[in-house]
Amino acid sequence: MYYFASDMHLGLLPAQESREREKLLIGWLRRVAADAEAIFLVGDLFDFWYEYRRVVPKGFTRLLGTLSELTDRGVEIHFFTGNHDMWAYGYLQTECGVHVHDKPLETLLYGKRFFITHGDDITAREHGFPTRLMNRTFRSPAVRWLFSHLLHPDTALRFGYGWSSHSRKSKAVTHRFLAEEEPMVRFARRYCAHEPVDYFVFGHNHCAEIYPLGNGSTAVFLGEWIEHPTYAVLDSTGRVSLKRYPDSGETQQARNTPQ
Repeated sequence: MYYFASDMHLGLLPAQESREREKLLIGWLRRVAADAEAIFLVGDLFDFWYEYRRVVPKGFTRLLGTLSELTDRGVEIHFFTGNHDMWAYGYLQTECGVHVHDKPLETLLYGKRFFITHGDDITAREHGFPTRLMNRTFRSPAVRWLFSHLLHPDTALRFGYGWSSHSRKSKAVTHRFLAEEEPMVRFARRYCAHEPVDYFVFGHNHCAEIYPLGNGSTAVFLGEWIEHPTYAVLDSTGRVSLKRYPDSGETQQARNTPQ
């Protein structure tokens, strides 16, 4: 089995809810690791994450220890940077054994072609110049260098958590799925017109949805873990389904699973 989840936003206040969400995620990781070929954490695992050369954000020790334990046992875990945790430089790889991706990944899983990305960059391109500029600024190596060298870690992390909290409070946790108006749906349609893809896997928009694109392609939106913990699983037949956690009841399955 291959497992996919995104948008846990660990560290999002209030702290007690974040701690409970961390424990819930750890329980899920331990559960799916029993039969996982690989686990994909598709962005915004943390509500804010920034690594200095010798400093990382306080907290998350239970999760980081679990990731290290699982990868030490040979469980393959992939982490995709999202717009809230894009500044990961090596700690998760070297200390926790996690494969970190700051770009989309195209890969074959059980013979199916997957395109996996958090999706914030796609949405930014669709939302006009101001959003594109902000996304590009935060991902700029020059801005990262200035942030690292001009601000004390306490100041930088205080700013980061404040920005992240303001961003979350400015919009609802859940997002109404817009079908053909979703920027990532439009992107997927353009992409698979030139490159065949069986499954696009996206985070970011906090929708839990499996959306057929036609011609054997499907877009999978992973939902969120703040209010409705949801994950996707690819079984050995090549079928993707969405499930709730902890009850693991199936919510949707791909309706046009390619043969």
